[in-house]
Amino acid sequence: MWQALLALEVAPGKVLRVDLPGGEVRTLVETAGAVPDGIVVDAGSVYWTTMGEPVSAPGTPGEAGQDFSRRNGGILALDLDSGARRDVVPLGAITTGKQLTSDGAGTLYWGDREGRRVSRVRTDGSGLADLVVNPPTSGILGECVGVAVDVSRGHLYWTQKGPAKGGQGRILRAGLDIPAGEDAENRTDVEVLWSGLPEPIDLHLAGDLLYWTDRGARPAGNTLNRAPLPPPGAPGEPPEILADGFKEAIGLAVDSEAGIAYVSDLGGHLHAIPLPDGRAAGEPRREIATLGPLTGLTVLR
Repeated sequence: MWQALLALEVAPGKVLRVDLPGGEVRTLVETAGAVPDGIVVDAGSVYWTTMGEPVSAPGTPGEAGQDFSRRNGGILALDLDSGARRDVVPLGAITTGKQLTSDGAGTLYWGDREGRRVSRVRTDGSGLADLVVNPPTSGILGECVGVAVDVSRGHLYWTQKGPAKGGQGRILRAGLDIPAGEDAENRTDVEVLWSGLPEPIDLHLAGDLLYWTDRGARPAGNTLNRAPLPPPGAPGEPPEILADGFKEAIGLAVDSEAGIAYVSDLGGHLHAIPLPDGRAAGEPRREIATLGPLTGLTVLR
């Protein structure tokens, strides 16, 4: 089966197609918007989030000098057959679009970092709603980044990364729907599964295992991690580190059938990591491509 990865390049914002296994790179979307971050494929269309244009602080280099608190993020779509583009969520309807995922049935979910929330919308742009909203007083500790959904069990998972390399990252779980009589700001079903993580970013759910990238400080940061899903009311087990040494790990796509996890980082590296219990077990880790700074990642078949 023909297979590729779709990866987001930050600057200039592009959607790239990387053919597997050879790593040939082609540009699928030349102008993907300001700072694209999360990407997913659903029913013949590619969807991606944008963080929006930041305000740069004079004299402060790098990411620390970029203020993304303005509400100018959005979600865009490309039909793979026709090449037609459209806005799913127009620019300015969200603050900072981060990881994007789908339930496979026409609903998209994403983390909104500076918006301190997790939201969803139908692929036709209808039904925009917040599922989790953290108060402004939570500051950076309340910023939501990665997201995964478990339709069979009715669960939503998300990361709150905390300060850069701060060791205060968390992974949380709640129902896919807000409990009756409650709202997104006052949910009673939120569980903290992991805490004290370096800086968890993107999530991927595969069966009973949750995978995530972590861009925090070594030794536990800049890693690919996984752990079994804990039962209701129980904390997560200490994660298994599958790979390390990334240059600010962000994007994550796990191909369970092939037994390979793919990781992208802000250093522009795209890695293939054989899973220890998958079909590719025992094969060496390899770098598929070196590009510009990369964020979101998804598998395209």
